[in-house]
Amino acid sequence: MTRFPGLRGGSLTALVTPFRTGIRDWLPVVRLPMPDGPAVDLPVLARLCERQIEAGTAGLVVCGSTGEAASLSPAEQRDVIATAVRVARGRVPVIAGCAAPATAGAVALAHEARRAGAAALLCAPPPYVKPTQEGIFAHVRAVSHAADLPVMLYDVPARTGTAISDETVARLFRDGLIGALKDAAGDLSRPPRLRALAGEGLLLFSGDDATAAAYRAMGGAGCVSVTANIAPALCTQLHAAWEERDLTAFARLRDLLDPLHAALFAETNPIPVKAALEQLGLCDGLLRLPLTRAGSATRERLARVLGPALRAERAEERRQRYALAG
Repeated sequence: MTRFPGLRGGSLTALVTPFRTGIRDWLPVVRLPMPDGPAVDLPVLARLCERQIEAGTAGLVVCGSTGEAASLSPAEQRDVIATAVRVARGRVPVIAGCAAPATAGAVALAHEARRAGAAALLCAPPPYVKPTQEGIFAHVRAVSHAADLPVMLYDVPARTGTAISDETVARLFRDGLIGALKDAAGDLSRPPRLRALAGEGLLLFSGDDATAAAYRAMGGAGCVSVTANIAPALCTQLHAAWEERDLTAFARLRDLLDPLHAALFAETNPIPVKAALEQLGLCDGLLRLPLTRAGSATRERLARVLGPALRAERAEERRQRYALAG
């Protein structure tokens, strides 16, 4: 099996999970959210997926931290994955998160992702328990073998409490257990080290929008992007400019996206990106507890940066349509 069929690089979107309110979603009188939260809005999710694909996004990453997977039931995760797969129709791969507090739970989610039609898995070390490097290796091996799907390893110490060493990444790749890495460790010197250890076949994706351009310049293949929820065409074109060696366009797009990156991480992800999507009229800004809606300062900051970003996004969409028509 090819380590990561259908995926080369570019901008992949870490997709939000939209929610909707209903009568049962709110407690009477005090108007506080129900503990299990508002319902998943699958029709809106389908529209978000189609918007991403039309803008040239290289892949959809669902049920990750941006998708509030920790608040979703296994049945909801299955529905989210199946909806993305149905909309994608093989045009782009759907990569499904399978994060759980222990390996047995991650294996169960991996099985469900495969049944729902996911092309690949996004696998991080279990949070809170802080496994050793050997434990991380065994965890990923169990998930990979159980689902028999390509795996994108996710190194995000800020959320899991455990960093994955370069040696463990290379070992997992050499043993055929992973084909890609989403790297949110924050070390821009890492891609050359990993390339030296693992060889050229491992696809290295930044997990941090703010340094995605720099990561690409250091040898990365692309970015699993939060910002692409808002400006998918601009994020797609950033990586296309790098691949085409158009450094002038690459620098222009990097600088254009930078204020948006900063605003989208003014509070814990995905709080700001949900607020931005609401301001654009693309989905409700609802989140599930313990996440709460963006504060007024964040909303005001987003309002200032969304106008220029949206105008540039529409211009890029027109440019792409003209290029296809030509």
